[in-house]
Amino acid sequence: MADWNTEMRAVVQRVTRARCVVGGEVTGETGPGLLVLLGVAPQDTLDTARTLAAKLAKLRIFSDEAGKMNRSVVDIGGGVLSISQFTLFADTSRGNRPSFIGAAPPEQGRELYAEFNTALRALGLPVGEGVFGAHMEIELVNDGPVTVTLDI
Repeated sequence: MADWNTEMRAVVQRVTRARCVVGGEVTGETGPGLLVLLGVAPQDTLDTARTLAAKLAKLRIFSDEAGKMNRSVVDIGGGVLSISQFTLFADTSRGNRPSFIGAAPPEQGRELYAEFNTALRALGLPVGEGVFGAHMEIELVNDGPVTVTLDI
C-alpha cells in the first residue's frame, strides 16, 4: 500500500491513446504512451517535479520482444498526456466527503504541474496537457491494463 503522506504523486496508465477535452475542445492528446494524473503536495518543489519527470521517462512498463516490461516511454517513442489531479490527495478517513487539505494550494500546484511538463519535454517526450483547474473529460484506451502509482 502506498504511503499517502508523501510528496508529489502520479497515477500512471499505459495507453494506446488518450485525450483531454475541455468545453468540447481537445486540449491535449497522445497516441501510444502514458496518461499521467499528477497530484502536487504542499512540500513539493521544482526539484520534486523534475525528479518525478525523470523517473517517469525511465519507467519500464512497456513490453520488449520477449513480452517482459523492459521498455520505457522514451524507448518506444511514445508520448504523455499530463493531467493535473489534486484529488489524488483526498483524505477519506473521516466522514463521507473527501478533504483535499493535503493537496498543494492552486498557485503552487499550477507552477509545479507546468515544471513537470517542461521537464518531460526537456527529456525529449511529446507532452499533451489538460487545463489546470478546469473540468476535464479524459478519454483513454488502457493498454494491459497497466496502472502504477509513483510517489516521490
